[in-house]
Amino acid sequence: MNKVDTYKQIVNKYNLSIKSPKALWIFSILWLMLVSWIAFLWDLGTIGLVDKTEPMFVEASRHMYMTGDWVTPYWNGETRFDKPPLTYWLISLSFKLFGVNEWAARFPSALFAIALVCLSFYTLYNFGLFGLEYSRASTSDTVQCEPYKLWFSAILGTAIITFNPFWIAWGRTAVSDMFLSSSIGLALLSFFVGYAHPQNDCTTRLGLSIKNWWYMGYWVFMSVGVLAKGPVAIVLPGIIVIVFLLFVGRLVEVVKETPWLLGIGSIITITIPWFLIITLKHGKEYINTFFGLHNIQRFTSVVSRHPGAWYYYFFVVLVGLIPWSIFLPLAIARLRFWKRRLWISSQRSTHLGLFALVWFIVVLLFFSSSVTKLAGYVLPLMPAAAIIVALFWNEQIFKKEGDWSGFWTILFWLSGLANVGVLSGLAIASFISPKLISYDPMMPQFRELLQTSGIPIRSGIILSFSALSILILLFCKHHRRWIWSANLLGFVAFFSWIVLPLAPIIDSQRQLPLRELGTLVRQEQKLGEKLVFIGFMRPSMVYYAQQTIDSITETDIYNGRAIQYFNEQANKQNVSSTILIIAKPKYFKQLTLRPSDYQVIGEGIAYQLIRIKIQTILNKKVLIKQSS
Repeated sequence: MNKVDTYKQIVNKYNLSIKSPKALWIFSILWLMLVSWIAFLWDLGTIGLVDKTEPMFVEASRHMYMTGDWVTPYWNGETRFDKPPLTYWLISLSFKLFGVNEWAARFPSALFAIALVCLSFYTLYNFGLFGLEYSRASTSDTVQCEPYKLWFSAILGTAIITFNPFWIAWGRTAVSDMFLSSSIGLALLSFFVGYAHPQNDCTTRLGLSIKNWWYMGYWVFMSVGVLAKGPVAIVLPGIIVIVFLLFVGRLVEVVKETPWLLGIGSIITITIPWFLIITLKHGKEYINTFFGLHNIQRFTSVVSRHPGAWYYYFFVVLVGLIPWSIFLPLAIARLRFWKRRLWISSQRSTHLGLFALVWFIVVLLFFSSSVTKLAGYVLPLMPAAAIIVALFWNEQIFKKEGDWSGFWTILFWLSGLANVGVLSGLAIASFISPKLISYDPMMPQFRELLQTSGIPIRSGIILSFSALSILILLFCKHHRRWIWSANLLGFVAFFSWIVLPLAPIIDSQRQLPLRELGTLVRQEQKLGEKLVFIGFMRPSMVYYAQQTIDSITETDIYNGRAIQYFNEQANKQNVSSTILIIAKPKYFKQLTLRPSDYQVIGEGIAYQLIRIKIQTILNKKVLIKQSS
C-alpha cells in the first residue's frame, strides 16, 4: 500500500463530511472568514487614498452622499461620466453607514472580492474535479466516494483566489475594477453552477427551478457589472459562455433550458433606468464621453497615454498571479483541452476546469486586442486562472504514484525549478532593495526609512525560506505534491509582515503630506479665497481639502494661460484679493516669485501651501522660456 492510499484511509476515517457535515461547514465558514479578513479587511483604512484614480471615485461618491444627487456623479465641480454609477452608489451608501473615511470607501470593494471568493468555494466544493479522469462518473457518485477531494479543492481554490497580488490590491482599493471583475466572476460561476446542476433535480423555489435560479444569477450579475463599468460586463461573459458551449457541443441544449425572458427582463430592469435618466438629463455630452471615449476609443486607440504591446498582458498575468502563475502553463496543459471528443462526451459536472480555461483565454485575448492597455483590465481572468491552478494541485495531492509519464514529470520539475528561481531572485532583490531604489523627490526619505524598518531583511528571509522549502520538497519524491503549501504560507507571511507594514511607510512619504496640506487649507482658508494647484494635479487634494480646486499646468505658465487665469480671478466679484496655491517651489520661481512675495502657510515633503495677493502675481514678469 503506497502513501497516498494510506492517506486516503486516514482522511476517510476522520473525514468531517462523513462524520459531521455540520462541523465541516462551520470549519469552511471560519476558513472563508479568516482568509477574507487577512486579505481584504485587515488594516483596510490605515493609509490614505492613493493618487490618482482612487480619490476621484471617492470624492465623486462623497459629493453624491453630501448633495443627495444619486443620478449624476461630479468630481471637482465637473460631471464625471467615465463610469456608470454603481461604484459611487456603493461608496456613498458605505459613507452613510460608517461615516466618511478611507475604510468606508474601500469596504464595498472588499465585500465584492469576498463575495467572489465565497461563490468560488461553493462551486469548487460541488464541482471541483480536474476533468477527464471523472468523465464517466456522475457527480453524486464522486461526492459519495471521494468527498475529501472536493472539499480540499474548495479550500485550496479559495486560498489561491484570495492570496494573489491583483485580487488583494483591487479588493482593497475604492475603484470600479473590483466591482466589474467580481460581477463577471459571479455571473460566470452562477452560469456554471446552473449548467452543471443535476438535470433530474426538480426542486423549485418561488416557481423557478434551482437550475434556472442559478441561470438567473448569471443575468443579474452581468447587469450589476454593466452598472459598474459598462457593456463589457455583458460582452465578455456572453463570449465566454458561447465559446465554451460550442466547444463542448451543448449550445442548443443550454439555449433551450435557459430562462431567456426572465434573464433579458432582469437586465432591462436593472440597467436601463439609470442610463435612460442620465441620457435624458445630459444628452449628447454623456453619450460621447461614456460610450465614445471610455468604451469605443479605449478599445480602438490609445487613451490617457496607456499603450502596450500585444504580449503586454502575459507579463501582467505572470506578476498578478504570482506565485501561482508559475504553474499555470502546466495546469492548463494537464486539462488536455485538445481532446475535444472526450470533453463532449463527459459529464457537465466535470467541466469546471475547461470552463475556467475558456474564461481565462477569452478575457486575455479580448483585452490584448485593445489598443489602450492597463494592468487592471485583466483582473476578471484572475479567478479563472486560480481555479485552473487549484484543480491542478488537487490532482497532485490525490494522484497515485506512477500516474504521470516522464514528459509530465519533466514539466513539473521545470515549473518547480522556475518557482525556486523566481522566489530566489525576489529574495536577492529584497536584501539589496535599498540600493536598488533611486532617489525620488516625492519620497526623499523613503530609502532611509525602508532601511531602518528592517523590511528588506524580513522580506529576503521569507522569500528565501519559501524558495528553500520548495527546493527541498521538489527533491523529495513523495512530498512534491505539497509545494503549494510553501507558496501559500510564504505569500501570506510576505503579505502580513512585509506588504502591510510597508504601505504606511510609502503613505507617510507620498500621500500623508498632501493630506496634511488639505486639512491645513480647511483651517486657514479665508472667506472667498480660491485654492489653486500648480503642476500635476493630485486628486487626493480635492477630497481632503473638500472643495473644488483649480489646476494650472506647467505648460500654462509658459503659454500665458496662467496669467489669463489670475486676471480672471482678479476681476471676479466676491472673491478675496489673495489666493492659496499648492505647488512645488520650482513653480514659484517660474512665476518669478520671491519668498518675500508670499506667505508660506504649510510645507509638505515636496509641496508648499502659500498665500499671495493676486495682484502681486500679475505685477511680475512671467518667464516665457522654460529654464533648463
